[in-house]
Amino acid sequence: MKNLILKWNQVSLVKRILVGIIVGIILAVTIPDAAKWVTIFGSLFVGALKAVAPVLVLFLVMHAISKHRSGQRTNMKSIVALYGLSTFLAGFVAVLASFIFPVTLSLTAGAEDVTPPGGIVEVLRTLLFNIVDNPVNALLNGNYIGILTWAILLGIALRNAADTTKNLLSNLSDAVSQLVKWVINLAPLGIMGLVFDAIVNNGLSALLNYGKLLIVLVGCMFFVALVINPLIVFINIRKNPYPLVFKCLKESGLTAFFTRSSAANIPVNMSLCEKLDLDKDTYSVSIPLGATINMAGAAVTISVLTLAAVHTLDIQVDIATALILSVLSAVSAAGASGVAGGSLLLIPLACSLFGIPNDVAMQVVGVGFIIGVLQDSCETALNSSSDVLYTATAEYAKLRKEGKEIIIKA
Repeated sequence: MKNLILKWNQVSLVKRILVGIIVGIILAVTIPDAAKWVTIFGSLFVGALKAVAPVLVLFLVMHAISKHRSGQRTNMKSIVALYGLSTFLAGFVAVLASFIFPVTLSLTAGAEDVTPPGGIVEVLRTLLFNIVDNPVNALLNGNYIGILTWAILLGIALRNAADTTKNLLSNLSDAVSQLVKWVINLAPLGIMGLVFDAIVNNGLSALLNYGKLLIVLVGCMFFVALVINPLIVFINIRKNPYPLVFKCLKESGLTAFFTRSSAANIPVNMSLCEKLDLDKDTYSVSIPLGATINMAGAAVTISVLTLAAVHTLDIQVDIATALILSVLSAVSAAGASGVAGGSLLLIPLACSLFGIPNDVAMQVVGVGFIIGVLQDSCETALNSSSDVLYTATAEYAKLRKEGKEIIIKA
């Protein structure tokens, strides 16, 4: 038995995850009632990732900031700029696609019990209050803006601490990182449970009526992932971007697709950054930050569903308003993590740009919940995989400018 486990662990994680996906599908199709117990693996896996991620972020960021020396350069400005650019371009692509392939909706109720933010001011207000959240409360509720704020401030305060204190922080961050590796090693079982649960409870038949909408949504996300993102990477590193793009999609996007949580995927992304041999001081900050503000998938969702409502109501839109929508969707998407319900609840905010009544906008949100099983999975995969992609891009661009060779580790 021990030898079997050792051989299993020697197989690459991606291959083990694919085995988990196949087993989950087979069980869901053949013996759904008898195999209901496997869903607990999915719940435990996502729960474990969500439990360890806040602690990981707190200690890694605190340690990275505390040992940062004055004058030591990081790539954070470049990374944040890449996050902002890709989110805006994703919204712009979604706007163009919605005009080229207009979609109309059979509006339905289904989101009466949720309350969207009243405007962009409310979104920003929520983010500001998340910044000043109690640190214990931030850890308990997975408020990564609050966790990042406290970790950065404590890290700055500990810059002049004794070496023994910094060593303690280093040991704690290493210990939590080891816990993360143990949790990630259980991904095949967890994803088997998630796949089984998704097929048994949702199926795909309910999505057929919204096929065209899904094609536009998912098509935009694939276009951003396979064309826009590689183009941005190429401009920065002047090298074939696809090995890096596919690696990020395979090792980060695949897991994020099934967990449907950027927060839960933070440990996975940290592990991938370590594999790529990136600067730990940079990625320990950029990855949790990306999980909160790098939201290209959310920008696509907001733009496509908003313009679907516009086409349904036969509202005429000029180029200037469409451009404003691209900016608004990018800014709103960056604030999506601070709003309960994520990107779908920001649709009424974008709809207000066109004077669409709130009751109609909330029906569009209801449509979003119906297709959410696929929309949210693709959105999270795009969001989370690009966190690693742009962290690596910024570091490789720096190496290129210094005249050093760029080696993308397999």
